[in-house]
Amino acid sequence: MALRPRTVRTFGLLLIGPLPLLIGADEPPTPPGIEDRYTTVEYMIPMRDGVKLHTAVYLPKEQKEPLPILLKRTPYGVLVPPPALAPWKELIDEGFILVRQDIRGRYLSEGRFVMQRPARDPKVPKSVDETTDAWDTVDWLVKNVPKNNGRVGIYGVSYDGWLAVMAALDPHPAVKAISPQASPADMWIGDDFHHNGAFRLSYGFEYASELETSKEDTNFDFSRYDTYEWYLALGPLRNANERYFHGTLPTWNDFVNHPDYDAFWKAQAVASRIRDARVPLLHVGGMWDQEDFYGPVRIYDEFEKSDARALSSLVLGPWNHGGWWRGDGRKLGSIDFDSPTGSYFREQVQTPWFAHYLKDKGALHQPEALVFESGSNQWRSWDAWPPVAKSHDRALYLREGRRLSFDAPDGGAEAFDSYVSDPAHPVPYRHRPIQATYFPHGSLWGTWLLEDQRFVDDRPDVLTYETEVLGADVTIAGRIAAHLFASTSGSDSDWIVKLIDVYPEKLPKDWAHAGYELMVANDVLRGRYRRSREAPEAVVPGEVVPYTIDLHTQSYCFKAGHRIMVQVQSTWFPLIDRNPQTFVPNIFLARETDFRAATQKVYRSRDFASHVSLPVVEAASLPAGMR
Repeated sequence: MALRPRTVRTFGLLLIGPLPLLIGADEPPTPPGIEDRYTTVEYMIPMRDGVKLHTAVYLPKEQKEPLPILLKRTPYGVLVPPPALAPWKELIDEGFILVRQDIRGRYLSEGRFVMQRPARDPKVPKSVDETTDAWDTVDWLVKNVPKNNGRVGIYGVSYDGWLAVMAALDPHPAVKAISPQASPADMWIGDDFHHNGAFRLSYGFEYASELETSKEDTNFDFSRYDTYEWYLALGPLRNANERYFHGTLPTWNDFVNHPDYDAFWKAQAVASRIRDARVPLLHVGGMWDQEDFYGPVRIYDEFEKSDARALSSLVLGPWNHGGWWRGDGRKLGSIDFDSPTGSYFREQVQTPWFAHYLKDKGALHQPEALVFESGSNQWRSWDAWPPVAKSHDRALYLREGRRLSFDAPDGGAEAFDSYVSDPAHPVPYRHRPIQATYFPHGSLWGTWLLEDQRFVDDRPDVLTYETEVLGADVTIAGRIAAHLFASTSGSDSDWIVKLIDVYPEKLPKDWAHAGYELMVANDVLRGRYRRSREAPEAVVPGEVVPYTIDLHTQSYCFKAGHRIMVQVQSTWFPLIDRNPQTFVPNIFLARETDFRAATQKVYRSRDFASHVSLPVVEAASLPAGMR
């Protein structure tokens, strides 16, 4: 959820602080003359409980006719004057009244900030949540902003996208279009703070510290440049409060007090509150979103369950968190997608979509799902996502000799590969040194998912399997899952699986990527939650246990001449906190003596056939011998 402004100007006061930009790229350049095209007016808009929210309205100076309003609500600060509009160039050229609002408790808005404020109890008079605040804001805007046409669109990226979803749960009658982008859906199952119960340490620690240390964002002051070293020296998670937070950060305390998927996390999960699509919705996500890729697809899935009027559609592109909102989107990290995917989305998808619903302009040609197929680097339109009618699940098996094959193993029960997982020497999740997540001087957080995975190839605690060189393209579209049969000598364990595209060893036109190992999909499962998210239980040491790891969704073409690789490991630090590998009731309260090395075995036998399930688009595309 890390979309943050660098400079905040409010009521003539210029506030400059350690507020990092959207990670991975600089803020887009301000279009020439944009400052002269808008007048900024600031309001304190009253909510139903009397709290007033700071709101900036950007009015086109040469407005000749009533225009719709585009509203963005945010915890990251309203920027004034018009340089704040730099990312909105295409929408500015189309013609909208633009509005930005500080949510309650942030920056100049009144009230108390609550991270992902739970739904209100409608039986309580004047009870509020983000849904009511959006409703009250829209009601005030259409009645008070001059020369608006009575129609409002709402959009946002990251936390702002979550706020857009909240507005969609009970939209004001004036709201005619909503675009939630990179919105989290469930902070315990698959978004920012946890993945399948495994705590996202560096992100959760730094995000809570920044948003709750003061009313404005403040970076945590690390004493080491390489945060891998810093977090390892921190030791057990209990030391965060004992040494630094001292019980003062509500969100960190929530992490500690709610390690399992209890009522606290379920109350925040937006997917459980979605009933139907009342207005047109354009869901947007990035395949290499380092923070919220689970959310957009899950939210789209929930709206689809009752979308009889076909109001909800999906766009997935080759982007990181919010990557479609800045730059041209041709490259991410060092990977080139052969076309300006971000510009295409803003110019050909987002702006026409809002213009159609808010201005009755043009015919709409939006498919149910517009998805970029990386590898072949082309946009594809689908009448459903995932396109289950157009794909076939194929099992790609872990085999002897560290091979991958679409042929099932026939070995006996003792066929396995093993490694020792040691919490004292965890596998880094990206190349070291690992800067702070929001390091203001060039953090690589925004592109770590595309880093060359060869940096862990020689570690003894990472198992690597790969196919032979592909003789033909293998194209996948849809959901991917890893099915491991594994044992541990401990009583708890994490299992991380990565699906990787291995580039050819000889690339005369691009030697920089010869042999490159690009992650296509990945995730982690905390073993204690293998049967129940609500009631964790120890793993029986030495017992072969089936684990299913959701690797989410992807549209990708493994090109002929490449290889497909799978890596398996049990630590991913400090992205994921260290599992003690000894079962304790609450890992946030574990002690140093609880952390022990464990021997991990991954089975590849006839009875315990570990594999990754791939949604292959055309069976005929499989190379000979792999069908």
